[in-house]
Amino acid sequence: MALEFKTRTQVVVEAIRAQILSGQIKAGEPLRQAALAEQLNVSRIPIREALLQLEAEGLVKFEPHKGATATQISPELIDELFELRALLECDLLARSIPLLTEAHLAQARQTLLRLDDALQSPDAADRWAELNTEFHNCLYVANRPQSHDMVSNLNKNADRYIRMHLQLAGGIEKASSEHRKLLDLCAAGKVEAACNELRDHILHAKDEIKSFLQRQDS
Repeated sequence: MALEFKTRTQVVVEAIRAQILSGQIKAGEPLRQAALAEQLNVSRIPIREALLQLEAEGLVKFEPHKGATATQISPELIDELFELRALLECDLLARSIPLLTEAHLAQARQTLLRLDDALQSPDAADRWAELNTEFHNCLYVANRPQSHDMVSNLNKNADRYIRMHLQLAGGIEKASSEHRKLLDLCAAGKVEAACNELRDHILHAKDEIKSFLQRQDS
């Protein structure tokens, strides 16, 4: 029973997430549990559980006297999150490359294979952003605990936009080749080139997400 309930809830999470990320559910739009339960042909229990999970992802907000709504998307926040990511992650990478061992690189390669497999399967879409972050973290081995904490928090806040980039804004088409190029540069010890590749990877994602949102609004 627990496995069946979890599976049903996850299906509901993915369905509502897709509607929010695609713009079918607009930012600020109320999420009526009864209407969603009827639309998805489930009871209100998995709807409630799904909305709580989507709240943790930053896609849903619960407000007093209003209930659940789809959160607003802010271009200014996208700029700030991804530009801060570029600054901090490039610094971490530069400090980490001289410390990378073959074991670190092997772990990164294995994670990249898992990410590539997931990117080929729409059923694994809920794991794309998680595996993307895991791959990047495999390369950040420098002993900088405050930087790691800040990068982790930035990635949690950027999760909805990373999902949007991979699912809707063309990120899948570039992800594998860019990740492999980054990994090859790290393995070769080319610090400046790897940091430039990482910076471009993060900032191009930012620009593609904003372009996608502009097309949605037009």
